[in-house]
Amino acid sequence: MDSPASLFSVAAPTLAAARNFTSEDEAQLREALKRCSASTFEAACQFRKTGNLEHLPVIIFGIIEHFVESRFRPRLKESTGNLRLAEDLGIDSLTIIEVVMLTEDTLRITINNEDLCALRTLRDVQYFIEAKVTGVRFNAEARELAS
Repeated sequence: MDSPASLFSVAAPTLAAARNFTSEDEAQLREALKRCSASTFEAACQFRKTGNLEHLPVIIFGIIEHFVESRFRPRLKESTGNLRLAEDLGIDSLTIIEVVMLTEDTLRITINNEDLCALRTLRDVQYFIEAKVTGVRFNAEARELAS
């Protein structure tokens, strides 16, 4: 079984400018992620402090896990990243909006609704978020050809 950190097997560069992370930021993050695992919160804090992309898989996995119904969580924990959001995890359009809102709040990014159409699998979500955070344009078709 893969761990959340190895789920997507991405490189772990660091963003050039880590953000100033205050105790107020930590309190807001704790409140936003209060229903997520402790490891999700810790990874989010470390990401916000350092900008290190190696924390993204744990954050994304933790946020998605929070919103996935308990009956689908065993699938999520055994995933290699190819699980389909709707078909395999039961994530509907309302749930994806909740995932997006918490991800935006946690990572301080903006996600447009149009961008969500290309996201079908856990791996798509990981690559998309990594692209958003680093400022690279996400291209689902090119990613599929590379995998």
